[in-house]
Amino acid sequence: MLSLLSEHPLFCALILILLDLGLWRLISSHGSEWKLLVRVLIFTLFSVLLFNEGLNPMEPAPWVDNVPLHLAATGLQIGWWLFGARTLTVLIGAVMMQRVGHTGRLLQDLLGAVIFLIAIIAALAYVLDLPVKGVLATSGALAIIVGLALQSTLSDVFSGIVLNTTKPYQLDDWISIDGTEGRVTDIDWRATRLQTSQGSMAVIPNSLAAKAKIINFSRPSNMFGVSVSVQVSPHARPSSVIDALERAMQGCRQLLETPAPSVALKSSGSSGSEYEISGFVASMGEKRVVRNQLFDLAYRHLQASGVNLLSSVEPVVAGNLSRPRALLDSSPIFSTLRQEEKDTFSQNMTLQTFRAGEQILGAGEVSDHLFIIESGVVTVALMRHGAPFESGRMGPGEVIGEAGILSDSSVPATFTAKTFCALYRIEKTYLKPCLDARHDISDAMKTLLDYRLHKAQALTQDEPVVVPKKGFLQWLRNRA
Repeated sequence: MLSLLSEHPLFCALILILLDLGLWRLISSHGSEWKLLVRVLIFTLFSVLLFNEGLNPMEPAPWVDNVPLHLAATGLQIGWWLFGARTLTVLIGAVMMQRVGHTGRLLQDLLGAVIFLIAIIAALAYVLDLPVKGVLATSGALAIIVGLALQSTLSDVFSGIVLNTTKPYQLDDWISIDGTEGRVTDIDWRATRLQTSQGSMAVIPNSLAAKAKIINFSRPSNMFGVSVSVQVSPHARPSSVIDALERAMQGCRQLLETPAPSVALKSSGSSGSEYEISGFVASMGEKRVVRNQLFDLAYRHLQASGVNLLSSVEPVVAGNLSRPRALLDSSPIFSTLRQEEKDTFSQNMTLQTFRAGEQILGAGEVSDHLFIIESGVVTVALMRHGAPFESGRMGPGEVIGEAGILSDSSVPATFTAKTFCALYRIEKTYLKPCLDARHDISDAMKTLLDYRLHKAQALTQDEPVVVPKKGFLQWLRNRA
């Protein structure tokens, strides 16, 4: 091996360059420390071979009489400058990634470009013995021409520097740039890439982002605004509408308590009144679900208050249609009853009210009646590790006590009025024969009961304990 190095040093130097390129490709990105160590080691061996052979990169190559050997030596000397620039760039990049992370990649690229430019000028001056002043003058004139041709690109580059310095957004932030909303997936020297909610990729030039209005939904963290607007008849009393929308707001558990959600009248005119429910959720992924839930809750609570959403044709409600009768029409379980059956059912429903905080049905209690929520919000609590926790909330049209009606059993949940609630009660002695005659309603109630029992079991079962891994490396970390 030593004889090979002494007899063919230039050939070995070329092999080292090829070896560096090959190992840089073969070693995975997970072994970045190994890649850096291998590159520094190979560059050191490469430098030792050149200097031992008398090839000083600060001087022109020797062996002028031997043209092939002179050209090979000149190429290796130029390669030393480029190899050194690349090694220095990788070292600086490793240090910057540890300190500033991915946001420093743009600065790293620009710094690497400057280092390579210096290396090229040094190689021209020292190795090729060209006049540096002439080269710089030529490159300066060329830079002016290129700069004029690439004005927009240079604007993107410098705007990218500003964005990376001021940091109005970072990777994985949900932002809106000039009306384009999405999650930041990459920030490079030219553009910012967003993944929109539709799954598409939006590329925003940095020059546009630096001038546009930027809204960062991820700051402050764990708080994302959500709002829903509804329009109702201008003849509806505002206090009734606001009370109904506040109950709808309390029926959504995903809304954060701090900052507190609110209801406000946005506009009012002869064509209708617009109200808005606004609040905050903990993650961006909850916004769509919460918006849909809020709109459904608003519809149900407004309907329970006798207020309908604004439409081109106002609904005509029969004057002799009682509230229990209308509640049966809106109930997903009893809506299949015939008209005469609904009339009979409504006559056997009695109204019962509960104050906020009052228990409606306790855990393990076998109910001898069925409740249909007419208005208000009911909270559902389960027990886990001996402590109660809220598992859900219920609103108008939903039923309570189906387990006692169907199988004389109970559910492990406590139902409590969160707001003032009005519920219609149907006794089991009347309801049981009707369920035996109408299997579709009985099947719907069984499906609802199975779903609630399955959900209660899933929410109360113990989560598997993750056993931490133990080993020699972990022992060393604990001792460090």
